[in-house]
Amino acid sequence: MSRVGNLPISVPGGVDINIAKSNLVTVKGPKGSLVEQIDPDIAVKMDDGQVTLSRPSDQNRHKSLHGLSRALINNMVVGVTEGFTKTLELVGVGYRVTNTGNLLEIIVGYSHPIYFYVPDEIKVETKSEKGANPMIILSSSDKQLLGQVAAKIRAYRKPEPYKGKGIRYSDEMIRRKAGKTSGK
Repeated sequence: MSRVGNLPISVPGGVDINIAKSNLVTVKGPKGSLVEQIDPDIAVKMDDGQVTLSRPSDQNRHKSLHGLSRALINNMVVGVTEGFTKTLELVGVGYRVTNTGNLLEIIVGYSHPIYFYVPDEIKVETKSEKGANPMIILSSSDKQLLGQVAAKIRAYRKPEPYKGKGIRYSDEMIRRKAGKTSGK
């Protein structure tokens, strides 16, 4: 029994879902359009404003795909209606970020600035207020692409455990370690 896979996905008003014969699911809504190829073993049906998924057998592979496929379609529906946002925070002395359109200029302690081009599907905003850490706010309807881009930006300077410096998600908790001198 799959708890996630068996849940029906309710389709809100203004969202159009098209399921092709080859399990190509297209979701269109006010914030854009998303397309996902679902595994052919999983049956996707649209009934009375709800999308339901079913699997052919109880093999481990089919169980895994059942929950995954349902989560992907649900994220598409949420993405085209509400959208997703990720906020990154730059913690460190002299760490700065600016954007010109979708081009980010990140200064995080290297001898050169890092230029990172964010895909056009993602909206970028930077905030630098006095007394607060600089922030990068990414928003998009595609949750997968948004998470991948945020992870790439974070990888330029991961937060370190001793001082907590680096690029981190705003809701991320860093486990701090004690330095060498704290043992005495």
